[in-house]
Amino acid sequence: MPNLKFIKKNLFFNLIFVIIVFSLDRISKIYVIEKFKNNFDNTLYESKFLNIHLIWNEGIAFGLMSFDEKSFYNTLTIIIILVSLLILYLSYINKGLQRYALLSIFAGSLGNIYDRLFYNAVPDFIDFHVKDFHWFIFNIADIFITFGVIIMIMTEFLINNEEKK
Repeated sequence: MPNLKFIKKNLFFNLIFVIIVFSLDRISKIYVIEKFKNNFDNTLYESKFLNIHLIWNEGIAFGLMSFDEKSFYNTLTIIIILVSLLILYLSYINKGLQRYALLSIFAGSLGNIYDRLFYNAVPDFIDFHVKDFHWFIFNIADIFITFGVIIMIMTEFLINNEEKK
């Protein structure tokens, strides 16, 4: 039988991790949204490689699948919530680095789900670019989602390589 004290300790640290990621995302979004309320231009900051430029994303990651159809938006939101719950479940049946990669994905998705439910769109504002080439505009939640996916891919390769030896 698993050690109940160990389970409670892990649950506590996992919850703290999710709260920290969610809070960083919320604070950054609130700050940028508030700054743009008094700014008639959509650009808050510009530099050689980074702009802070607010857009409202109604699609999924990086503005993909953004349509005007409200029923599609609602269906997409429900699917995102269900996938996020699956990721949360997977985080508890995995361990180590994979668990925190999945929790990172879950926490980031939680931040974006919050925005979808309360704003009907996700505020994206980080715009990296090199000269005229701009990457997709994203937010802090997207960083944690991407980081989690990268860690999952890396650990899969490492685990598969170790099992083959």
